[in-house]
Amino acid sequence: MKLILASGSPRRAEILRAAGFQFELCAPDIPEVRQPGELAAHYVQRLAEEKARAVARKIGSRDSGGIILAADTTVVVDGTILEKPADAAEARSMMERLSGRTHEIYTGVALLQLPEGRMRVFTEVTSVDFAPLTPEEISDYVASGESLDKAGSYAIQGRGGKFVKRIDGCYFNVMGLPLGRIYQELRGLDCGLNAKTGRA
Repeated sequence: MKLILASGSPRRAEILRAAGFQFELCAPDIPEVRQPGELAAHYVQRLAEEKARAVARKIGSRDSGGIILAADTTVVVDGTILEKPADAAEARSMMERLSGRTHEIYTGVALLQLPEGRMRVFTEVTSVDFAPLTPEEISDYVASGESLDKAGSYAIQGRGGKFVKRIDGCYFNVMGLPLGRIYQELRGLDCGLNAKTGRA
């Protein structure tokens, strides 16, 4: 029995590795497109499920047992979903929207148990308060390049962390993987997986 992380995100791998998990990486290849009118919680759960199933298809019969862990994260401010910015101009616009406001981080997580195909799906939400930002602070941050591959255009574990006044909820959820909730869910699965090491 083993743990398979269905992600190409170095941040998610870093979180698991730092917590002592042993796992394999297998990046899914699915379109991450929100459906018209789709709410944040449903959106991230659906993508997490699709990522898990895509990896299950990819590995096929090579693995007789294990758990696929997949996740998707988005940012919501004033009811608007902010995904990864397409360019620096969009990143700047997102940072202007976050400035001085509270936003929510939604992460959908899917745990797919193989070979049975049982799926456990949940969403974790963390609220983040941003300090008011000056135009110069926003320009300097966007120019650093850190915004461009991050939902909501910032990284709490990087330079963007200095803009955060407080959070309510899981810190790791803001990075894209709610570690504590995942650990508890893995412990609750009757699968023979050691949630500390990721091994049976």
